[in-house]
Order: sequence, then structure tokens, then C-alpha cells
Amino acid sequence: MQVWRDGRTAALNASDAMREVLASLGLPESAYAAIRPQVTPRGQPLVHLDSIPAAHVEQIAEALRGTRTHRERDSGALPT
Repeated sequence: MQVWRDGRTAALNASDAMREVLASLGLPESAYAAIRPQVTPRGQPLVHLDSIPAAHVEQIAEALRGTRTHRERDSGALPT
């Protein structure tokens, strides 16, 4: 049961972090209101993002592109 609780905490933290980032991009709350934490029966933390309007996804993608280094851009790797 502790593994599941730890997973729930991790999923909650990740959900909150995603909401904060999307808010900082200036997206309206309606774009991220459906984000919610999920946990598998084995305790794996997940975040359900739901449907996000395409225009908002473009903003998110542009912000993510700005966080990558030139080498990462060239290799196609995501930042760690």
C-alpha cells in the first residue's frame, strides 16, 4: 500500500507542476483544468492530460523547444 501512496504523491506533484508551467505560459485555466493524477494498481505514477486545444499545444511545444540545447535539437533528444 505504501508503494501506491508514494505513486499517488508523485502523480499529484507532477500534475501540480504541469499546471504551474502551463499557467506560466499564459494559458487559460480551461486549457489545463482536466489534468489529473493517476496511479496504476502497482503504484506507477501517471498524469492524465486530457484534450488540450491545438493552439495551446503549439504554445507548449514552442516553450519546450526553447529549453533544448543545440546538440539536443540536432539529435532529436528531449531535455532531461
